[in-house]
Amino acid sequence: MPILASAATKIAMGATAVLAVPILFVAATIGALGGSQAQPGPDAVADIPTDYLGIYRTAAVTCPGLAWSVLAAVGKVETDHGRSTLPGVRTGFNPSGAAGPMQFLPATFTAYAHPVPPGGVDPPSPYHPVNAIHAAARMLCRNGAKDNHDIHAALFSYNHANWYVDKVLAVAASYSRSATTGSVVERVIAFAMSQIGQRYVWGGDGAHEGGFDCSGLTKAAYAAAGITLPRTAHTQYVAGPRLPPGAPLLPGDLVFFGNPHTKIHHVVLYVGDGKVVHAPTFGQRVQVARLASLGPYAGATRPSGSVAA
Repeated sequence: MPILASAATKIAMGATAVLAVPILFVAATIGALGGSQAQPGPDAVADIPTDYLGIYRTAAVTCPGLAWSVLAAVGKVETDHGRSTLPGVRTGFNPSGAAGPMQFLPATFTAYAHPVPPGGVDPPSPYHPVNAIHAAARMLCRNGAKDNHDIHAALFSYNHANWYVDKVLAVAASYSRSATTGSVVERVIAFAMSQIGQRYVWGGDGAHEGGFDCSGLTKAAYAAAGITLPRTAHTQYVAGPRLPPGAPLLPGDLVFFGNPHTKIHHVVLYVGDGKVVHAPTFGQRVQVARLASLGPYAGATRPSGSVAA
């Protein structure tokens, strides 16, 4: 939502601060995303309603350099493509005064509502997906998306939070990725990053409980890349393959906390640059943290590939 009034912002309220993450694979996709009107990948086709997908693709073309997948990712993070049942999505306003599937404040929507696009309603309505998505494309275009000048700045203008930018880019990368491209590690990290802001739920795996615990998040992230992990942090540690003591960490590695001889009680996913994504504990949300801030770790594994002895 433009100017900190989104449903996504509300999800993160009460969570500990989420650090901006220079995830290498996400950064590398920004150039490909900018201006790329590639065919939707299987994740996009499965997740985005057909009518919304068509609108995203049509609206993105009006801004040279704006990928439809980025625009669609904004719609996903804001209201799950209009499917959210929170106040202000279909009628009324959310507590911050935002409205519609792209969560616009009234004054912001008015500034970007014209000209009325084909298929939209006149006078423009923030609740109509055609009007709202085209307005979002114009706003992103004005603030950095044009010619892929600065997609980070464009998204930051939509919601002034680095975690929001990271999450949108991760979702966009998953939407544009074909079934045969993208490494295991890229898919694992993209999934985990797309869960930022989800609530902590003991025993949660994201599928049925509406949230994650630490090992539920890592299990689901690796499942997104076709790799099955055991359910608990301790059994994931035992399953390996374990890194030798002192071995440097790589993105995709699982890092464990606790006593390996008695009980491993926490697992995080290393994403590079000294940072991890994890589901910390009760009352907190899935977030990014500096690995060093979590204290000494017991060991690490690399489920994505073999480990040298």
